[in-house]
Amino acid sequence: MNKACSGQISARDVSERKEMNCGIHGVSFSSSATPSERRLSALARHLISPTESCSCSASGVSASITSSDVGSVFSHVARAPEDPILGVTVAYNKDSSPVKLNLGVGAYRTEEGKPLVLNVVRKAEQQLVNNRSRVKEYLPIVGLAEFNKLSAKLIFGVDSPCIRDNRVTTVQCLSGTGSLRVGGEFLTRHYHQRIIYIPVPTWGNHPKVFTLAGLSVKSYRYYDPITRGLDFKGLVEDLDSAPSGAIVLLHACAHNPTGVDPSIQQWEQIRQMIRSKGLLPFFDSAYQGFASGNLDKDAQSVRMFVADGGECIVAQSFAKNMGLYGERVGALSIVCKTADVAGKVESQLKLVIRPMYSNPPIHGASIVAAILRDRTLYDEWTIELKAMADRIISMRHQLFNALRDRDTPGDWSHIIKQIGMFTFTGLNVRQVSFMTREYHIYMTADGRISMAGLSSSTVSHLADAIHAAVTHVA
Repeated sequence: MNKACSGQISARDVSERKEMNCGIHGVSFSSSATPSERRLSALARHLISPTESCSCSASGVSASITSSDVGSVFSHVARAPEDPILGVTVAYNKDSSPVKLNLGVGAYRTEEGKPLVLNVVRKAEQQLVNNRSRVKEYLPIVGLAEFNKLSAKLIFGVDSPCIRDNRVTTVQCLSGTGSLRVGGEFLTRHYHQRIIYIPVPTWGNHPKVFTLAGLSVKSYRYYDPITRGLDFKGLVEDLDSAPSGAIVLLHACAHNPTGVDPSIQQWEQIRQMIRSKGLLPFFDSAYQGFASGNLDKDAQSVRMFVADGGECIVAQSFAKNMGLYGERVGALSIVCKTADVAGKVESQLKLVIRPMYSNPPIHGASIVAAILRDRTLYDEWTIELKAMADRIISMRHQLFNALRDRDTPGDWSHIIKQIGMFTFTGLNVRQVSFMTREYHIYMTADGRISMAGLSSSTVSHLADAIHAAVTHVA
């Protein structure tokens, strides 16, 4: 039984809970806590909502149990709140309005508002189906070898020194989330510093993934709500004060949720500071090619850190740039100083993966490998990828123009300055609630909208809603 709901909470548990600070600003724990203690504390916090009827304290527990719960050994389990991002879709699906609009979840939609399967993906799948020699045997623990090799070349570059010198190990994982989790678990076991700094704000799953992996999560400033741009001064100050050896999570491009990226000059300053302080960069690359439409341009930040000969970690996802959301295709790469160290790291990654999910699935990785190995398919993919990126850029300009035409109060130029799938609108919780209630538009409470869910036919509706929200709701 979870001790958080058994009444067996120790003084140390109470103290640890006071040290936890969870939310959009990240999560922090006592650095003296063990990885196991951090996991247990985080799970207790995650499973128990303050609004639920199960309230726990050091002296006892009260819980509301319905008659259908009587006799269940799980009757003490509290109902967890909906995921703040995926819960948006749950609410959207319950709405019967014909004008409802879902701008919450980060998945690409066509101009008609439909999910898109790339033509090149269908071709690759057909090749796999037609190949009668293919079998459904288990993959190795590290996944499909060809997929790993080609994924590394895609993010680091074909002529990358880390690939040439065999200084990188790449393992197939369960999309970007799984890659982050495997990387976090590895660092908890084998890296001397167990503190990771994440930007404020960041993807809502980041603090959960790294906390449950056993790392102590702290934050650094990133977004300036006044300028709706990068708080570069705050970023530099916070990372400069980080302890030597700390891990730093960096969004490779198209920062989620803000769409605000450093310039190349700012990336160079960040690189110099991270190297001078001996920090370890951990890149989350979920949008390569999907941000600008150019695969090499979107990988520049990562390649800058590899070119200096230092070590770094990269989590890759093919959900967005190949539209393989449900296939869960990703890779984790760790760039090391020598080939010998890279081999040792891979051996330990196997020990992380084996008891977690044993080995990854074969189908999605085979699709990616088929596209990346074949020049004709690869070229077709880059064309389709550019088309998706361009449509999102077009939606940005259409929304900006629609707000300008309505003389909507405020400066909305950040919409066309930001990049990638998401726009951080600057709308507050009350305004978001108003738009959902009055206009049936669904987005996350922080005002993030998915530009990929917008179309030429729905821009006007969204612009009307934003105009009304900022005009009538403070």
